[in-house]
Amino acid sequence: MRIRGWRRGWQEHSKLERIDLYSRLTVASVPWLFTVSWQLAAFASDIHRSRLPLVLGAALLLVSVGQCLLNNRNIRRSYAHYLGTRVFPRQRLLAPLVLMLLGLGLLAALAGVSGVENDGLLLMVMNAPVAFTITYVLLVPVRTFAIQSLVLAAGIAGLLGAAGEPGRMLVGAAVTTLFSCLVVALCVRPSAWSLSVMWQAEGARDIQARLAVAEERLRFGRDLHDVMGRNLAVIALKSELAVELAQRGRPEALDQMVEVQRIARASQQEVRDVVRGYREADLTTELAGAQAVLRAAGIDCAVTGRDGTGLAGPVQSALGWVVREAATNVLRHGDPRRCTIRLDVWADEVVLDVENDGAPATAPGESGSGLAGLRERLGALDGELDAGPAEHGLFRLSARIPLARTESADTVPYAAAGDVSRTTLLEERR
Repeated sequence: MRIRGWRRGWQEHSKLERIDLYSRLTVASVPWLFTVSWQLAAFASDIHRSRLPLVLGAALLLVSVGQCLLNNRNIRRSYAHYLGTRVFPRQRLLAPLVLMLLGLGLLAALAGVSGVENDGLLLMVMNAPVAFTITYVLLVPVRTFAIQSLVLAAGIAGLLGAAGEPGRMLVGAAVTTLFSCLVVALCVRPSAWSLSVMWQAEGARDIQARLAVAEERLRFGRDLHDVMGRNLAVIALKSELAVELAQRGRPEALDQMVEVQRIARASQQEVRDVVRGYREADLTTELAGAQAVLRAAGIDCAVTGRDGTGLAGPVQSALGWVVREAATNVLRHGDPRRCTIRLDVWADEVVLDVENDGAPATAPGESGSGLAGLRERLGALDGELDAGPAEHGLFRLSARIPLARTESADTVPYAAAGDVSRTTLLEERR
């Protein structure tokens, strides 16, 4: 049952968490492996069978075990320090450092009484700094670790020299110490670096998912604003008209309320479509709808130019939202009597202009999210949106989308004998 519980707990971890745990356990097991293979194995043939060498060897083995335990206790914090999630308290290095120096002292004493063969001595020298350096290599820069490894190798060589070892052994001890430190650095640092990269990638994926959710929320809010803005404005206008007609005893009030009911039901369906993510504005439908709504509000509305047939789907959708928002602003802002919607398709771009004679003091929608949402839609197609006062006291909202980028295989080009650039036609019109 316990094994099943461990297995279930392992499977509940993500793949990255498993890799992290595996890496840490591997690094934590390295000093134990070296202690068994280099320190304990010396008792089989290298340590002399006399009382003092055996006592010194046993004491050295106990010190190595203590180093392994401290390494297991500190390895998690050293990894956290390297990954930047937690600061490693330097006082925790004091005990491992003392044990390493104590082990080196016992090793020098064992060599001083000639209680160990040369091969066994070199293996013990190689094992002496492993447990301490596994933790320490993650706390300092590589250059600092390399310099301090050279100092440690020289110190061990000098200590064994003081114990009476010959020069050949001193060189061997220095080389094996450097080799041990190099192995630790090549095993531990890349492991920690790999974990750092993987956790950063995991964090980036999490941020990307959060941004996607935020973008979808913004899109939903923008679509809901675009869908409900005009309809609510029409409902409010027709309700006011119905109230005035009812106060005068006019039977047309009933017709206006029936129209309000129809628009409200249509708005419900449009909101459902937005929630489901299925709704795309159709340019032809929006042009006809805007004309009908504005005329119903007593505004003379004329739609001129092209009808949008043959434009790519994304272009039609974006311009359809522009028509919807523009009609909403015409109803909400100022007191217009006339409105003109013109769609021109040139060789290099498509232009939608909406003009009305009820220009407000400021650009409608600038303080809200209407025009900002339209700019986001047009920006996705490299388009532009301009809104502001025009000549003769008019207010103009103009949307431009280049056709070079948006044309695709399913787009029907506006090919005609007189199809020239917009600049040329403007010159001729002047």
